[in-house]
Amino acid sequence: MPELNILFTDQSSMKEQTAGVLYLIPKTIAECLPEMVIPEEVLKITRRLKFYIVENERTTRRYLSQLKPEHPIADIQLFLLNKHTKPEELGEFIAPLLKGEDVGLMSEAGTPAIADPGAVIVAMAHRNQIRVAPLVGPSSILLALMASGLNGQNFSFNGYLPIDKSERVQKIRFYEKRSLSENQTQIFIETPFRNDQLLDDLLSSCEDNTNLCIAADISAEEEFIRTQSVREWKKNRPELNKRPVIFLLLGSGNRIKIRHQNVKNKR
Repeated sequence: MPELNILFTDQSSMKEQTAGVLYLIPKTIAECLPEMVIPEEVLKITRRLKFYIVENERTTRRYLSQLKPEHPIADIQLFLLNKHTKPEELGEFIAPLLKGEDVGLMSEAGTPAIADPGAVIVAMAHRNQIRVAPLVGPSSILLALMASGLNGQNFSFNGYLPIDKSERVQKIRFYEKRSLSENQTQIFIETPFRNDQLLDDLLSSCEDNTNLCIAADISAEEEFIRTQSVREWKKNRPELNKRPVIFLLLGSGNRIKIRHQNVKNKR
């Protein structure tokens, strides 16, 4: 989504306790029952809200219908935050919060404000002393990193790579070099219908011994997560067209350093 210039509503004189709560509400990231991946307490909060900030009205109402909300679907108000949203409309989105109503922020899939336009709303909430409450749910980026076996202590999420092939290849080589020099897992995504093109460029541009993880259809029945060298991927290349995929790479020679620490200091 193009960057929005945020027009902050200055309500600094309003006491925090009089405002509502902005809940960051996770959704499923695959076709499955919400109860399989969303905690029950999160579902309870989702069912009771009357106001939501979302990317797509149709898919959101369909998801809420699955949950059997406390309010009639027709009475639930949705504010659309997408590439068509104008900056001057954003103040209206947080108006219910300033009046003491709780509001849910939902992405199309997974957790909001991560690779998602919702961050502008979260920034507005902080500026207006509104409590922000992130709720637990699936994030394809973190789930892929967890399952990759690559370095989870030092990683970088880089979003989408350039559409132009020459620029994309340059970026791939840049991230591969960074992964080697910094022992840093590089994570990126692509629009599903361009997955195969991206994989072609990864296999032709990266060193044969670079580690590449392909995580497709996370949390779905057809979930596929595998890490192996570029050389091995060339022998058995998967078809990824129209599948949601997370790509992770780490240059060879890097290993995860296991550090012993007191259990009470773990997060």
